[in-house]
Amino acid sequence: MAVPASPALADATRGRILFGGDYNPEQWPEETWYEDVRLMKDAGVNSVTLGVFSWAKLEPHPGAREFGWLDRLMDLMHEGGIGVVLATPTSSPPPWMGRLHPDTLPRDEDGRTEWWGGRQHFSHSSATYRRCAAAITEDLAARYAAHPALTLWHINNEYCTFDYGDEAAAAFRRWLREKYGTLDALNNAWGTAFWSQGYDSWDGILPPRHAHYLKNPTQVLDFRRFTSDMLLECCTAERDIIRRYTPHIPVTTNFMPLWIGQDAWRWAEEEDVVSVDLYPDPRDPLGAQHGALIQDMTRSQARGPWMLMEQAAGPVNWRGVNHPKPRGLGRLWSLQAVARGADAVCYFQWRQSRQGAEKFHSGMVGHAGEQGRTFQEIKQIGAELARIGAEVTGSRISADVAILHDWHSWWAATQDGRPSTEVDHPAVLHSWHRALWEAHLTTDFAHPEHDLSAYRLVVVPQLYVLTDAAIENLLAYVRGGGTLVCGFLTGVADQDDRVRPGGMDGRLRDLFGIRTLHEWWPLAAGETVECDGPRSGFRGTLWSEELEAEPEAMAARYKGGELDGYPAVLRRGRAWYFSTLPEADALRELLSGIASDAGAGPVLDGLPTGVEAVRRGDLLFVLNHGREPAAVAVPGTHRNLLTGETVTDNLLLGRYGVAVLRP
Repeated sequence: MAVPASPALADATRGRILFGGDYNPEQWPEETWYEDVRLMKDAGVNSVTLGVFSWAKLEPHPGAREFGWLDRLMDLMHEGGIGVVLATPTSSPPPWMGRLHPDTLPRDEDGRTEWWGGRQHFSHSSATYRRCAAAITEDLAARYAAHPALTLWHINNEYCTFDYGDEAAAAFRRWLREKYGTLDALNNAWGTAFWSQGYDSWDGILPPRHAHYLKNPTQVLDFRRFTSDMLLECCTAERDIIRRYTPHIPVTTNFMPLWIGQDAWRWAEEEDVVSVDLYPDPRDPLGAQHGALIQDMTRSQARGPWMLMEQAAGPVNWRGVNHPKPRGLGRLWSLQAVARGADAVCYFQWRQSRQGAEKFHSGMVGHAGEQGRTFQEIKQIGAELARIGAEVTGSRISADVAILHDWHSWWAATQDGRPSTEVDHPAVLHSWHRALWEAHLTTDFAHPEHDLSAYRLVVVPQLYVLTDAAIENLLAYVRGGGTLVCGFLTGVADQDDRVRPGGMDGRLRDLFGIRTLHEWWPLAAGETVECDGPRSGFRGTLWSEELEAEPEAMAARYKGGELDGYPAVLRRGRAWYFSTLPEADALRELLSGIASDAGAGPVLDGLPTGVEAVRRGDLLFVLNHGREPAAVAVPGTHRNLLTGETVTDNLLLGRYGVAVLRP
């Protein structure tokens, strides 16, 4: 018997780009709901998310069910032609739960209870919490499974809770027993011979709580793995309940961008729709590049179209200084997400709150109301997304370049007692992605054990931990004709955070032509090293290494200082190794040249600085991230779907301008 295909984002979009956001009507009197529907229709909103933080409204005391208000809202949305992404409310339990069941409250590594009064105050390992979460999910699914407004399910919200309490400790021990089987295997993996840490009983094992000095790094690594797994168990338990009632409706949960607590590769495999929340700083000159990185990563996790679940219509409320978006920037970033694969563009939230912790976080309808600039821009975005939706949804992006990223490697690299606290995994990742983005190269992300054969160039900014399978995968990729570029501190340790003999796996040393890795030489903040070649001299930052290499592998050398004459960049055939992080311009030029030699190039040649071009399906998106107009050469004749104008050979984009071109 054939297994029915899982539902997908296309089952919710139905040929449109979903446009809308989180709607929290319980904060407002019912007469406001009708005004909201009028404004939503005026803005082109076709999707709202309901119920994310509604547990106390739905279950005001244990076992109660207050669904009448939600019934009326679901009906109202349907009458208005607006689909509903219905959320389980389990990210924010009601106060009665913590009061009556203190076992549901998480504890931090110092043993302090995280009380109700905020959100995400649940212990992922608490049997009581899981039972209550399952009950409210079951009743929601049963009640609304057949409702015509329902288009998609959203589970919980931004899973991000760590718990070091007693119930989590018991669950951690169960997780470890399943993973290792015996204490001998655990003691070996954790290296407990160091500092007399050997365990003679499973009951002696605790989460990595506050310690007098440095914690066991592999214990910390396993606890991060355990936390991701426990949160995923909570998510899939709710998903499985929902699927029993609505197997045809897709399910998602929203990731926070590049968050350390979830192995998003593994989580994405359990989702019908991969979604993310994205909040670049409007004042950050690299805000667009940060957005592109998260969009590329999310598209790669989804293996196709994805959902922008949250963004800000204006300022947020958590930065030290919360700047609004200048005119046009919100439109630009929304269309950038579509260019890089989003089939849904949504916001937190629809109407800006007047009370609560996020009353200064913007909404699609701000405190200024429908006459405010924010809402007027939202109307423009909604109209333009409706204009291009039928031509864009479901189409895909082809990339010749892949960047490798792995959460387990990141987790291991954050340990205390490492060579340099200046080396920050996300910052290194951003540096390499920025170089490729500024070189106008479209990139995917991939796990180091994924099939890489489709890519002309694979870039490894830094993967401190590599499994044997990942190393063999990289070797096979190069043997198959691919070009590989690796940054420093790659392949240093195995999956147990055990340093490999020689300080780097021997197979990788052979690949790059490294005879001996004598010492790591981390650089202080602001310190640089001079390097020559391979195309011109450059300065290295953050890191350097004392390497002895095969003479034919020397592509660039350090100049001056302790490492004078030692290799800075190695090349052996199609395999490159950078033992330092070149400054931004140099890294861009180096990677651009290597990519060109590998047969990977930009979508458009000669793009001005700050202009981005991405081809999605048959459409060419051209985006100007600058505040000044930009002239772009676009050979041939195209139609700009946003304006209806014909473009022949040359395109002029205004400040924050966008064109969506069809041949």
